[in-house]
Amino acid sequence: MSEIKAAIIGLGLIGGSLALAIQRHGNVTVTGFDADPVTLREAQTLGVVHHTARSAAEAAEGCDYIFFAAPVNETVRMLKDAAAGWNLKEGAILSDTGSTKTWIMEQAAGFAGGSATFVGGHPMAGSHKSGVRAAREHLFENAYYLLTPASREDAPAVRKLENFLNVTKAKTAVVSAEEHDAMTAVVSHFPHVVAASLVRRLEEETEEMPFTRELAAGGFRDITRIASSDPVMWRDITLQNRDELVDQIDLWIEEMTNVRDMIESGDAELIHDFYRGAKTYRDALPAKSQGALYTTFDLNVNIPDSPGAISEIAGYLADAGISITNVRIVESRADVFGIMVVSFQTTEDREQGRRLLSDRTNYDIYIS
Repeated sequence: MSEIKAAIIGLGLIGGSLALAIQRHGNVTVTGFDADPVTLREAQTLGVVHHTARSAAEAAEGCDYIFFAAPVNETVRMLKDAAAGWNLKEGAILSDTGSTKTWIMEQAAGFAGGSATFVGGHPMAGSHKSGVRAAREHLFENAYYLLTPASREDAPAVRKLENFLNVTKAKTAVVSAEEHDAMTAVVSHFPHVVAASLVRRLEEETEEMPFTRELAAGGFRDITRIASSDPVMWRDITLQNRDELVDQIDLWIEEMTNVRDMIESGDAELIHDFYRGAKTYRDALPAKSQGALYTTFDLNVNIPDSPGAISEIAGYLADAGISITNVRIVESRADVFGIMVVSFQTTEDREQGRRLLSDRTNYDIYIS
């Protein structure tokens, strides 16, 4: 097999994980660049990349595939530089990993009809950790990886890129940039706005009733987990996809007005149907793959508040060689069952853990 050269520009969690995943090809040499020299050195020491470069342009030189795993604003700047004067290989395919696509595809117009092709990309995967040290080659497994070509003429490049990304074990799908931003606004961007708003509402409430904060330690903290995301990244995403977000907020206001009227009416049947409809639709959502929001692959285990219960569960998993990323107790007090939430790296690990614990224990085990 002939050698394939790839460049990863930006070596955080996503860039580092992509660099590791594409090395599964066996004949791929990965050159990396990051603006942080410490990250760059760590990436080479950890084997995330084979070589490092002194600049993004140097990393991309002579490469078959070039991935920008940087913030969208920075990617746009580099794309303009690349179109203007980088020494790109004939037929090179450039892509990115950004969370918004319409704006970046507009800025990538400089590649239209040229010898290199830009195909927008968005791997929908993440982790509770960040940085190159958190990079894992399995990060994209079973996750959606959306590709947004500029035009139908780019179809050969899209197929080539899809084939190259097969080793990540992600599920690639081709959509337009506009479709991408509309869909991610609904299932990712807008939920972040809602989560942040709920936390701000709690903050206001605790000014008069401070104990409310203590009651938020369980379920409220879980449903607003995404509010802990990087505020700089979400500031940029909000600005870049603001038109779609404004549309979603308008629809949400309309929905909340209807909900308010429903509650005020005191119609028990109507209220019941509201919750039943939401439960039915939510329960039917896919549970075996990652979506737009970062998934922790959690398994819930109802355990008694008694000595040894937690170590028993952890011991079974350790003996079977099943890796876990986190363990937490949602509720634990005398005379009630607590919920032990065990987080796994992949859906396969979670399913293996579920089967093992179901066979070894009498605890109620479920995926929420």
